[in-house]
Amino acid sequence: MTEQYWVGDFFIDITRNQITQKTQSQKIPPKALAVLTCLAKNANNVVSHDEILSQVWPDTVVTPNTLQRSIAQLRKALGEHSQSYIKTHAKQGYSLEVEVRWQAKLEDAATIDAVTNDALASDTIDKEVVSTDPIAKNKETESATVKQPSKNTRLIAPLLALAVLAVVAFNVLMPSPLNLEIAEFNSLTATDDKEYSGIYTPDGKYVVFQRYSEKVCRNNNIWAKNTKTKQEFQLTKNMGSYGSHSFSKDGKTLVFIDSNDCDTPINQKQCYKLMSLDFERALKQPQSPSVLVECKNSRIARPKWLDNNNIALVQEFSNRWKLTSYSVKENKSSVIYELEEGNIVYFDYSPKDDLIALTRIHSDGQQYLDMLKPDGERLSSHQIELPKEIPGNRFIYPNFTPYPSLLIFSTGRQLFTLSYDGKISNISLPLNEPISSPIFHPTESRMLVIKGHYDSDIAMMPLSQMTQLESAQNLSQLSNTYSIMERSIQREDNAQFQPGGELIAYQSNRSGRNQLWVTNNDKALQISNFPLDTFIYEMDWAADGKSMLINANKELTRLYLDSHAETIAFAFPIEKLFQWHSEDNTALVLARINGVLKFAELDLNNAEYKIMNDKKVTWAGKSEDGRLIYTDQMEQFWQSGPVEDQRIEALVTQGSDNNFIIKDNVIYGINADFQLWSYALDDKTFNIIGNMPEKLDYITDINQTDILLTMRIAAKKEVAEIILAN
Repeated sequence: MTEQYWVGDFFIDITRNQITQKTQSQKIPPKALAVLTCLAKNANNVVSHDEILSQVWPDTVVTPNTLQRSIAQLRKALGEHSQSYIKTHAKQGYSLEVEVRWQAKLEDAATIDAVTNDALASDTIDKEVVSTDPIAKNKETESATVKQPSKNTRLIAPLLALAVLAVVAFNVLMPSPLNLEIAEFNSLTATDDKEYSGIYTPDGKYVVFQRYSEKVCRNNNIWAKNTKTKQEFQLTKNMGSYGSHSFSKDGKTLVFIDSNDCDTPINQKQCYKLMSLDFERALKQPQSPSVLVECKNSRIARPKWLDNNNIALVQEFSNRWKLTSYSVKENKSSVIYELEEGNIVYFDYSPKDDLIALTRIHSDGQQYLDMLKPDGERLSSHQIELPKEIPGNRFIYPNFTPYPSLLIFSTGRQLFTLSYDGKISNISLPLNEPISSPIFHPTESRMLVIKGHYDSDIAMMPLSQMTQLESAQNLSQLSNTYSIMERSIQREDNAQFQPGGELIAYQSNRSGRNQLWVTNNDKALQISNFPLDTFIYEMDWAADGKSMLINANKELTRLYLDSHAETIAFAFPIEKLFQWHSEDNTALVLARINGVLKFAELDLNNAEYKIMNDKKVTWAGKSEDGRLIYTDQMEQFWQSGPVEDQRIEALVTQGSDNNFIIKDNVIYGINADFQLWSYALDDKTFNIIGNMPEKLDYITDINQTDILLTMRIAAKKEVAEIILAN
């Protein structure tokens, strides 16, 4: 069997389970490569599902999802070329629509090092010219090439002409990418607090937003600001955990979600209430919102008031979201849209067009845009074609624009449009700092965005000084108990000690991009080179301290200290990387498998996975002796057992939204009172070690003498308005 071949400009090496483009190589699961080889042998022809299954998985019963997973792995590896290379034929199979060149043929021609020039050379040189005289041969070749076109050349010429005409026609018929010019970029809420979720009132006279106090960072009030007079109004009487909001068509009523701890939790700690507020009365005096409906066993989010006076929102059951419609008048709800496979990502509503735009992730890992009527009728459905500027696992959150058939979204420092048929274009708009949530004014050429940054530092605290925190009364006293290791005016966090070494790895935005850095307490060095708008979620050292596994843009990358990086191919987005066991190359992850979040153990050698349980796991890790520890959405700690998992009773009141750490069979965590505690798994000993600073974000690592912390310095977010040139 041929073990090396080319697919377009990708070099496939089956012996190494590797795909290489230029100098970038990726490891691909063997079964996925076998699927690619099957398609390559039948290039430009449809290969049925049954034929692929019989060749790749002979004498083995597998589900159709297994083949879909391999196709998704291949598409991820091929990146921007995936949609043009691998074609899906509904209810038939797949085809590989690209030139395939087999390595054996290239070796016979002795042109391995110049493979990209072979096709051009064979088409432009007349192979009938034969001479033993080098000079004569050159002359004859020149004559044949210039004056007597070969058969291939004569065929190519009209094809090239047709191609040029096609390009011209395409450019004439297709609209040009949207170019926006900024006339003004103004801050609307430049305060010491944090502001989010800015929207316009239906008449455009007010901007409504949430304001979080720096002192009470988890709760907020809803405010309004007159766009002409700049006068501000507090709308809600008391603070709450208020989410995004929406106006009724007449602009008189505001609806939003309030989430708080349930009085008597059943299977989730948070209860969700759909609230309403009389906007006109609130402008005169802050009001207490009214409860429309309360959900204790499901999550609800993103209410949107429809023109039919119902409220559309997404509701989650068992990790799967549905788009529902709630009737205020009848006090009942009905399903607008739900999926048997995959999951809903986001939706927006256009009152002007009475239209819903919904993005979803399919079971094959691809994102789709569905355009719906409010009654659920699907008008169109198209796969979203992500350009190279956007990582393959980045979810799309588009909002409507005043431009025909165009939505808009941000990835941070880049703005994009999304057409109703799934095409993405980059907007030519300079952005000097990250923005999010672009919302257009209902009638004018302006839009709201959220801008700002998060500033946190890395601190180290000796465990021997923990007792000093018990008597500390203010920040100046607390600052004597820890030292700042790394700081900038940007985000620094997730610091971890190097196993067996002196380095500390951490992530930072100090270079303008989210990157991985290492320091030896004297000199800091950036070792990653991720593209613009990359977000690093989690990371973990290898046991030998020579590399790290990083969850960046929801895919795993192994990064070495010399900056060499290897992408780990996996068919599904990685939402959280809990822990990496480099010895057997497995990882505990929260993955979005077929669109649904699953707690799984991933074998990085072959990209196979095992579902650990069906609980909503928030954090997890294994002890040195292999015991699985995890927390659920009720902030309870569980330990794996021989028959069933056991709740750790000593930690029932110690859970919080901070992650925990396991070192030497001891669990370390932070409770809701900002106390650092430890629990020894061997002798079941529980201890309160000491109080922690209130500006602590979370603990990130611990060794025999010190603990690493992420300290919150400032969280600056504000509502800004971009005024566009006419």
